[in-house]
Amino acid sequence: MTAAELSPLTLISGPEEVLVERELTSLVGRARDAAMEVVRIDAAGYEPGSLLMHASPSLFGGATFIIVRGLHEASDELQDDLLSLLAAPAEDVFLLVTHASGQRGKRVLDALKKQRARVVTCPAIKNDRDKSDFVQQEFSRARRRISSDGVRALVEAVGRDVSELAAACAQLIADTEGLVTEAVVDTYHGGKVDATGFRVADAAIAGNTPEALRLLRHAIASGLDPVPIVAVLASQLRGLIKVGSAGRGSPEQLASSVGMAPWQVKRARAALSHWSSEGLATALQAVAAADFAVKGGGRDPVYAVERAILTITGARSSA
Repeated sequence: MTAAELSPLTLISGPEEVLVERELTSLVGRARDAAMEVVRIDAAGYEPGSLLMHASPSLFGGATFIIVRGLHEASDELQDDLLSLLAAPAEDVFLLVTHASGQRGKRVLDALKKQRARVVTCPAIKNDRDKSDFVQQEFSRARRRISSDGVRALVEAVGRDVSELAAACAQLIADTEGLVTEAVVDTYHGGKVDATGFRVADAAIAGNTPEALRLLRHAIASGLDPVPIVAVLASQLRGLIKVGSAGRGSPEQLASSVGMAPWQVKRARAALSHWSSEGLATALQAVAAADFAVKGGGRDPVYAVERAILTITGARSSA
């Protein structure tokens, strides 16, 4: 690896820290392979003039890779120093700037883009569609395959935190061979609270009262809190309502507009054939009451969730 193989100007734009850190790690590794000095500057604690000092020629020669993190938090002094450096680029200085979001630092952003800096985008991974796409990309990067059910199970099990989701993908890729299925994911992550909550919700929405109550009692006996289980129940019901009001179109077409993955749209459509609008309203009201109870508004949180499940399964069967 040589310094010439790195871009002299790089902008990492976007708020998703997992993607930002991954790109930074890759570029720092390449810089060190090229025997470059790596300098890190944090915008939040910047001392005026230090950027230009690090960019000045070294007595010992060699290239310098300067990382400026958090342009969106940069002081006027740091922005002025960056603009000075960009106006008169120093020889053998490679500059990388990160910017999460917002208008702060716009002058520097414009200058970077004007000089045709390499731009790496790291958009936020928020909804389940984003997370499902992220999982698929992680496996594709490793030249591995994961089934649609496997993606669903993994997002349900560890999808709250993107860094945990990335770690779970890495673990499955490293520890397994062949196609990663739902059964494989369950072997590693089946005991997680999100996975348990989704199983309770699936059984309740399917009208399977005994299974929903069994799963709930098993979860509680395992030490899981009722609060996230109620949250999953509410999320699943809201998903049904979103898909039901989205109109016609293929799952792939509707997925983006409702903030869900195509497999979630398909599953919601299948479930909706057994629900009426009145039944969904009744079920959602029951979950709202349970949410109030498990967050301190009731004496027995477990009973509140059980009562919500009974109301949900009853509302479905009356459709």
